[in-house]
Amino acid sequence: MEKIIDLHVHTNCSDGKLSPKEVIDLAYKNKVSVLAIADHDTIDAYTDDLFFYAKEKGIKIIPAVEISTKGKKCGMHILGYNINLNDYQFCEQLKKLRNIRHDYLKEVSEKLISLGYIVNYDELSLIEAVTKAHIALNIVSNKNNENKLIEVFGHIPDKGEFIETIMNEGCPAYVKKNTVSPLDAAKLIRQGGGKVVLAHPVAYKYEDGLNEDDILKVIKEINADGVEANYIYIDRKGYKINEIDTWKKFAYDNNLKITIGSDFHESDDIHPTIGLLNEEINLNTNDITSILDWLEN
Repeated sequence: MEKIIDLHVHTNCSDGKLSPKEVIDLAYKNKVSVLAIADHDTIDAYTDDLFFYAKEKGIKIIPAVEISTKGKKCGMHILGYNINLNDYQFCEQLKKLRNIRHDYLKEVSEKLISLGYIVNYDELSLIEAVTKAHIALNIVSNKNNENKLIEVFGHIPDKGEFIETIMNEGCPAYVKKNTVSPLDAAKLIRQGGGKVVLAHPVAYKYEDGLNEDDILKVIKEINADGVEANYIYIDRKGYKINEIDTWKKFAYDNNLKITIGSDFHESDDIHPTIGLLNEEINLNTNDITSILDWLEN
């Protein structure tokens, strides 16, 4: 039986729905043998207890992180793999990134409240790596906001629609978030001994209008080791876009390694689940071995 790997999964330590152990449970159920939790700007999921729990389930963990950055044209996510979780400077820099998120939470909460929304700030402030998704979900799931939401949207929106209409650039609750550049993120990952991978390039094409030349410029700027070519993109309407062959060729043409990730946040019957089960991913045993050998050496 071929090995199943998933190198991009989120937990509730950032904006995922499941706890780290629940992620391991689902990975085990889906017969995943190698897993990387890549939470946003935090490695809090990685405890001794988690490594022991995963080992009991026969799952190998590759330590990872996904750093949110602001590029010249759009926001970009940089993945770091096989990082040293005990590197003091690396951990301190990640803490600074989390502090930036909480400054953002305070400012955007004030704007949302001024617009007439009720924000559970105390609850949100307990989240270490708080994101737009956390804030939006807090708004749309609060019954006290129902009348306001129906007044603005005509219905109760999901968190994605709320973000796009209320919180993104040009919207009434937009707050410019201080962040790091892709190059800063790459330097931080290398400081922690990790490999640098540009996350889901296909997303920048469909969400931000970037072309392959734009993406290659970023890759060259940060001297990325690889790209997340094996990735199923789900657009804002819920349609599945599989351009894996395109991005594998892009990687090959530019002498880049490739990785694979579900970008799992929750089970919703729309986005890929952990292990990318039932998706059109053509990775054979040699491909998987090559990816893992590169990441771990």
